[in-house]
Amino acid sequence: MSFFDDEPTRAAPRARPAPRPRKPADAGARRAPVRGGGSGGGSGPRSPGRSGGSAADDQTLLVRRLVAGGGGLLVLILLVLGVNGCLNSRKDRALKDYTRNVATVLSTSQTDVALPFFQLLNVGADNPSDLTASVRQYALAANEAVKQANGFDVPDDMVRAQNSLMLVLHLRATAISKIADKIADAQAKGRDNAAAVESALKQIAGQMRAFDASDVIYTQRVRPYILDALKAAGVSGPDLPAAQFLPDIGWLDEDNIAGVLNAQRAEGGTGANPEPKPGLHGHGLISVAVGDTVLAPSPATNRPAVGASATFNVKIANQGDNDETDVIVRVSIKAGAAKAVVGTRTVASTKSKTETVVPVTVANPPTGNPAILTAEVVKVPGEKTLDPDNNKQTYTVLFSR
Repeated sequence: MSFFDDEPTRAAPRARPAPRPRKPADAGARRAPVRGGGSGGGSGPRSPGRSGGSAADDQTLLVRRLVAGGGGLLVLILLVLGVNGCLNSRKDRALKDYTRNVATVLSTSQTDVALPFFQLLNVGADNPSDLTASVRQYALAANEAVKQANGFDVPDDMVRAQNSLMLVLHLRATAISKIADKIADAQAKGRDNAAAVESALKQIAGQMRAFDASDVIYTQRVRPYILDALKAAGVSGPDLPAAQFLPDIGWLDEDNIAGVLNAQRAEGGTGANPEPKPGLHGHGLISVAVGDTVLAPSPATNRPAVGASATFNVKIANQGDNDETDVIVRVSIKAGAAKAVVGTRTVASTKSKTETVVPVTVANPPTGNPAILTAEVVKVPGEKTLDPDNNKQTYTVLFSR
């Protein structure tokens, strides 16, 4: 083949493939972005810088939400604590108010009913009708205390105390009313009324035991229940009074009551007092001694030494025109709020215009604190005196052992 032969045959050109049909816009939008560089508009792939900024915004939003949620929770906690604090404060105030109400009604029962009631019995025995009317007034006052206590706003923690308090006040009001009903019978004259006198004295002594029971219920139930409720709530409430209604246990003795009420009892019975003979009757209290030491009346303070019991030599004088029988001599000692301790001695007989020394023993006299000792020779039937202190004397004592 010559160098100058015809040109070699050229290869036929390749046919271009047909252009692909363009996909719809939404299909392109769903295509995963291609990593890599490039410039262009919003349709291009995201840059690394824009992706980091979005994550930071999400984190900031999360922190803000957490802070907002924590703040809301804190507000809720504060609201709960505030409401709870208000409820606790209201409960504490209710406990204190109830305790104050109890203290008031018991103090009133003591000062406006118990003290004048027993003073009245001691000095008003010679006039049955007036005595009965006066005792009924104290019964009304005692019933007012019941009504007052029944209207108390009682916290749930004080329900037990309230139930016991109502029993205490009911016992006292009922007992005074029943005593008033029996005074006239107890002071009836003549032998035909002897049985009625004895029955009345027995019933009055029984009602005195109701007073004693009310004191026990208060000290063993009402007061402890209130103090326990205050302690459980961590509350320091008002002080509660001792609230002792019965002055001393001598009032539980029928013979003592007969003497105080000037009852004329059937001859021959225990502590019997026959119908008095004409003329003056009665005794006077001369002195009280512990051993050889004669006590000085109040306000002087006596400091005798005593043992587990003490014997007091009470000198009395029969100042009347008649010999007397079954003469009762009583010594009571009261220290502070404690119940009085009492000793009683009955003298078989005393001679007109003569003196008698009566030894009276009292068990467990209080020591270490000042106390009031009261010595008394109980009135005998027919005894009338213008001086109620003629039969009684008080002494301030400070016993030691």
